[in-house]
Amino acid sequence: MTTPTDQLGRLERVPLRDVWQGEASHFTPWLAREENIALLGDSIGIELEVEAQERNVGPFRADILCKDTATDDWVLIENQLEQTDHTHMGQLMTYAAGLKAVTIVWVAQRFRDEHRAAMDWLNSITDSEFNFFGLEVELWRIGDSAVAPKFNVLSKPNDWSKTVARQAREGDGGSLTESKQLQLDFWTGFREFVLERDSIVTPTKAFPQHWMNMSIGRSGIHLSAIASLWNSASQSYDKHELRVELVLSDTNSKVFFSQLEAQKVEIEAELKGELTWYNPEEKRMCRIYLRREADLNDRSRWGEYHGWLLEKLEALRRAFAGRVRKLETDEPDQGVEE
Repeated sequence: MTTPTDQLGRLERVPLRDVWQGEASHFTPWLAREENIALLGDSIGIELEVEAQERNVGPFRADILCKDTATDDWVLIENQLEQTDHTHMGQLMTYAAGLKAVTIVWVAQRFRDEHRAAMDWLNSITDSEFNFFGLEVELWRIGDSAVAPKFNVLSKPNDWSKTVARQAREGDGGSLTESKQLQLDFWTGFREFVLERDSIVTPTKAFPQHWMNMSIGRSGIHLSAIASLWNSASQSYDKHELRVELVLSDTNSKVFFSQLEAQKVEIEAELKGELTWYNPEEKRMCRIYLRREADLNDRSRWGEYHGWLLEKLEALRRAFAGRVRKLETDEPDQGVEE
């Protein structure tokens, strides 16, 4: 009698050079493709958008330059098909300085112990604005199946210690105000709430502030969850509010807002409710949002509030993710600023 375990295959590791003969000619173009950069992004918890390949930085050429679509910060990716070496380590630091990149991702076949230790050390001495990731790439197949890539994260930022460091800087004498502590606790709980569920939105780090931004797949546009002690409707602190927003913040925000507003009827029908379309003449930033009142001092209701925020964030992402990728600018793409 055949059992299910009799049909299990055996994983077979495939040499990287069997698939990618050269770094610049094969591996870098493969990694820069949308579906593959998404796989890398999933491994480190950042949604990435490729801005350039083989970008000149002084006498060197950086492999891939991306934007973190949640923050619009630069993400520099350097890749090797061999083990890490001192030359690439030095180039990474040069690239980071030249591009003012805040996230560095080093991908290699194998990390030498001293280079992994160096990445861990850099994460320990820098604050929450800078992030260093070290990843090993592998290829696997089962029987005659297609070869599949796998990224193993060996070095990553220590979010907890960096959050503590930021608290100390922002607090008075190393401690947080009561309001800041409430905000930090609220977002820490929200992050845990989201991570426990198979959600289409990815929470970022929890900080003592009234917002948490999340990517939607395009730089210059992001989702934002708001838990504010200020009530924008009553213009007072008597009541608090929650909001979920699509935020358009780059130089094309007015053009993009107009294109989305032209789809207002269809979008609100999908969401089964009216949105607030906020487009102030004197400001570049535009917002499209939902809101509700809340009492953030009542911690017994935080589970309810976390559930509302997640439900509405997922709804906004489903309604807008495809649309924002299709938005068109008035001017031709200028590429990355020199």
